[in-house]
Amino acid sequence: MDPLGAPSQFVDVDTLPSWGDSCEDELNTSDTAAETLQENTVRSPFLYNKDISGKVILWKGDVALLNCTAIVNTSNESLTDKNPVSESIFMLAGPDLKEDLQKLKGCRTGEAKLTKGFNLAARFIIHTVGPKYKSRYRTAAESSLYSCYRNVLQLAKEQSMSSVGFCVINSAKRGYPLEDATHIALRTVRRFLEIHGETIEKVVFAVSELEEATYQKLLPLYFPRSLKEECRSLPYLPADIGNAEGEPVVPERQIRISEKPGAPEDNQEEEAEGLGVDLSFIGSHAFARMEGDIDKQRRLILQGQLSEAALQKQHQRKCLLKQFRISPFSSIKKSSLCASGYNRWLCQARSEDLSDIASLKALYQTGVDNCGRTVMVVVGRNIPVTLIDMDKALLYFIHVMDHIAVKEYVLVYFHTLTSEYNHLDSDFLKKLYDVVDVKYKRNLKAVYFVHPTFRSKVSTWFFTTFSVSGLKDKIHHVDSLHQLFSAISPEQIDFPPFVLEYDARENGPYYTSYPPSPDL
Repeated sequence: MDPLGAPSQFVDVDTLPSWGDSCEDELNTSDTAAETLQENTVRSPFLYNKDISGKVILWKGDVALLNCTAIVNTSNESLTDKNPVSESIFMLAGPDLKEDLQKLKGCRTGEAKLTKGFNLAARFIIHTVGPKYKSRYRTAAESSLYSCYRNVLQLAKEQSMSSVGFCVINSAKRGYPLEDATHIALRTVRRFLEIHGETIEKVVFAVSELEEATYQKLLPLYFPRSLKEECRSLPYLPADIGNAEGEPVVPERQIRISEKPGAPEDNQEEEAEGLGVDLSFIGSHAFARMEGDIDKQRRLILQGQLSEAALQKQHQRKCLLKQFRISPFSSIKKSSLCASGYNRWLCQARSEDLSDIASLKALYQTGVDNCGRTVMVVVGRNIPVTLIDMDKALLYFIHVMDHIAVKEYVLVYFHTLTSEYNHLDSDFLKKLYDVVDVKYKRNLKAVYFVHPTFRSKVSTWFFTTFSVSGLKDKIHHVDSLHQLFSAISPEQIDFPPFVLEYDARENGPYYTSYPPSPDL
C-alpha cells in the first residue's frame, strides 16, 4: 500500500521486454553474413550471445515494485541508510523488515545479506553496502563495488533464485561516478551469467530517469544484441575489463611463478590406464597446483579462442584430481596430493553452516595496502577460543580466504586487549598452516602483528622458528597504529573501536581524527 492507501502497482518481471528483444539492428542477419563477420573481424571479449542478452532487462522504475524472486537494497554498514531506494523498500515492505534487519547486526562494505520481502511482491531482499568513492583509492572502491554485485549474484545462486532486480548499488551520497560504476555492474553480471547462467533466468536493472541514459549507452558493450552491435561496441570498451569473473585487475600485480612441467613415468601411465585415469596432461601442467596456466586460459577465454569443449575437458580433469584420496602411484610425492586434502576442507566449508563463526566478526576483508594488495583483518579479541569449535573456525577461514589467497594479500592481526581465552595455540596454527593450499603461503606477503605483548612476541618467535618455515621474515610486530600506517593507509582499514581507543590511550593522539568504523 502507498501512503494514500491505494494498492501499489507491482510489476511482474515476466511482462517486461528483455534487452535482447529491444535491438534496432538487423538481428536476423543471414548465415553467410554472420560467418563473414566472425571470420573477418576482431571479436569482442563480450561476445554476442542471444541467450544471455535475453536474460537481461533494463527497466525505468522503482526496484521495490518488481515482482521477482529478490530485489537489491543499497544501504550503509548499519543497514539504516535513508536513500530513495531504501526508503521505498522500507515503506512498501512494512515494519517487520526493520525488525528483521536488526538481527543481521549490520553488513560490511561489499557483503550481501538476506531478509524476507514481507509486504513486497519480491520474496526476498538482498541488502548490500557499496563503497565510499575517493579517487586516491579507486582500486579499493572498484574491488568493493565488484564484490557487492558478485556477492548478490552468488547469494541468489545459492538460494536457487530465478530472478533478481538490481537497483543502482552506489548511492549518490557515497560519491561513486555513475559511468564507472555501471561498467563494473554490467561486466560483473555478464561474466556471472556466462559461468552460472543456467541458475538465473532474469536479471533486471531498475534505474531512474537520470541513470537510464548511462545504462542504455553501456549495455551494448557487455550485452551486444547482434554481431553488428558487438563489432560496433568493441572500440568503446574500457582498457580494464576485469578478469574472467569481471573482477578489477591491477596489471602490475599480474606476476605469476612459472610452473615446472614433469612427465609421468611409464609405470604410472600403465597403472592409471587400468584405473581409467588420464594422466597425459601432467606433462604440461603442474600436478601440485591442480590447474593450468590461469592467465593464459583467461586470456583465451576473453579472446573467444578457448572452445566450450576445451573448457569442459579442463573442468573434468580438475574434478578428477579432486577425487584423489590415496594415490596408487608410489612415485608421486606427498606434496603433490596436498591439494586433495585442502579441497575436502573447502568442500566442507562451502556446505556447512558457519553463521555462528561469521557473527564473531573476527575475520574480514578491508581495503588494500600501499602496494595494492588485499588487506585481511583478524581481531584476536573476537575469537573466544575456549567457547567455539575451532575446526569450524578453520572452515570459516578457508571459506573466506579461498578466493582472496589467489592474489597477493597481507594480514593485519589485532592482538589488542586479548586475554588468555583468545589466544590461538600453536597446535591450531600448525594445523591451519598444514591444511591450507600452497597459494596461501606463496601469496601472503606480510603479517602485521598489532599491539603485541612480550609473551606473544616470544611465542611467535618459537612458532616461526621451530613449527613452520618461511614465515618468520613476513612477521612485523607493530606497537602503534602510527607504524602500521606507513604500510597501510588508515582509510583502508576498518578498525574495531576498542583498538582505536586503546592506541590513543597508550600512544597518544598523534592522529588528528581516526577514520570512522563501519560499526559506529
